[in-house]
Amino acid sequence: MANTDFNVKSMIPALPDEKIDMLAATSVLQQQATEIRTQRVNWQSYLQSQMISQEDYSFIVAFDNADAAGREALLRDNRNQCAKTFLNLLGHVSKDQTIQYILIMIDDMLQEDHSRVEIFREHSSKKRESVWGPFLNLLNRPDGFIMNMTSRIIAKIACWSQELMDRSDLQFYLTWLKDQLKQNSEALTDENLHGSRAAQDLSPDSVPESSAEQHEDNLNNEYMQSVARCLQMMLRIDEYRFAFVAVDGISTLLAVLQGRVNFQVQYQLIFCLWVLTFNPLLAEKMNKFSVIPILADILSDSVKEKVTRIILAVFRNLIEKPEEAMVSKEHCIAMVQCKVLKQLSILEQRKFDDEDICADIEFLNEKLQASVQDLSSFDEYATEVKSGRLEWSPVHKSAKFWRENAPRLNEKNYELLRILILLLESSKDPLVLSVASFDIGEYVRHYPRGKHVIEQLGGKQLVMQLLGHEDPNVRYEALLAVQKLMVHNWEYLGRQLEKEQTQTTKQPAGSGNLAAKA
Repeated sequence: MANTDFNVKSMIPALPDEKIDMLAATSVLQQQATEIRTQRVNWQSYLQSQMISQEDYSFIVAFDNADAAGREALLRDNRNQCAKTFLNLLGHVSKDQTIQYILIMIDDMLQEDHSRVEIFREHSSKKRESVWGPFLNLLNRPDGFIMNMTSRIIAKIACWSQELMDRSDLQFYLTWLKDQLKQNSEALTDENLHGSRAAQDLSPDSVPESSAEQHEDNLNNEYMQSVARCLQMMLRIDEYRFAFVAVDGISTLLAVLQGRVNFQVQYQLIFCLWVLTFNPLLAEKMNKFSVIPILADILSDSVKEKVTRIILAVFRNLIEKPEEAMVSKEHCIAMVQCKVLKQLSILEQRKFDDEDICADIEFLNEKLQASVQDLSSFDEYATEVKSGRLEWSPVHKSAKFWRENAPRLNEKNYELLRILILLLESSKDPLVLSVASFDIGEYVRHYPRGKHVIEQLGGKQLVMQLLGHEDPNVRYEALLAVQKLMVHNWEYLGRQLEKEQTQTTKQPAGSGNLAAKA
């Protein structure tokens, strides 16, 4: 795991309560917890059936009936017994309702005093066992409340303890969080699709979705918020950030953000991205995952001030935090390319009470306007290609641009050409396919070995496949590109055509027509 020379926690500014409210009392999870607290457990029945020992029974009854002062006194003298009893109960009790009650007791105990996480650490150290095992096992339970309450406890121990979480356990937990985000997101997407189809197919005799099913849908979304809160806690610790990136966490956050999630989840996941950008190394790599285009789209649709604020904060960090000036410049250009300046001008017209938003708008405006002044045509082109959002901007149709810059598409092991070819293979957007085909044709036209390079990279076959595309514009641009690929030496042929009135030249059959069309 990467080590850093700075205390990242100190770099994160003091946040208003709303930003760090990982344990919102209004959440469905907390509402469920409040309800479960009222359903007291009959510990006597567990003792009589010999499911728990007298020792564990005595402690849990005393703890369950104590007030805050009583719990403090009990824990002062019985720290080891506390951990021992709770872990024994979690290991021996099978009834979901009782497990739920025990987990709430543990969660409340830790919330009351963060330093109590060390009670479990000390106990596991004495027994030479992992502190994480009993809790990680509960993440496999089918009950959603048990899984997510356990996850909160794990996050608290991992973040509030003096020792960091072990590498293998950390990887397991972060992978679990990532998978929960994906599963809940996919479930919500499926439900939305099902709901829209059901609305179309609804007949007078149809039975609407039951309130119980609707309640379950709400729980899915709420548990997603709970998962996101755990990530918000975990990613404030620098070592955990690198571990999250290693399990492909950033891609997952962005995939969920591109789906249909409510603004609260949107805010929480962008918060996670924001915290990640406080590490300069991660801030430098962030846009390789297309963070800027995705957040720019959300910004343009956002109606919630908290979502707007956190996106602007991410953008600011992507410019301020990288140590390489060139990376910051690339991020600025990417934001310009994604029409962020236009959004900033719209936001300037709105009145915000939050000073941070106003300061971030001013900062971003200044940096992006400056980058526009410095922008070369090739910088603009490269940023557009890397964004994957090709359009007919003036640079594509400029013969001067291609004469001067075609060889530069070979830089960094043909990076831009590889992206263009990947777009031909993966994009479903007719505009992107049309522009990518045109650019490949112009590269071949202006770079002598272009035909060979494109063939080696697999581009020729992909362009030819587009000759049968359903969109007429794609077919047209693909045809022009194929014509250019078929001509062996475009510049030579062009010069010969100009001289054909005064000089006899041997040309391949039909090449004159090809040149004229291109």
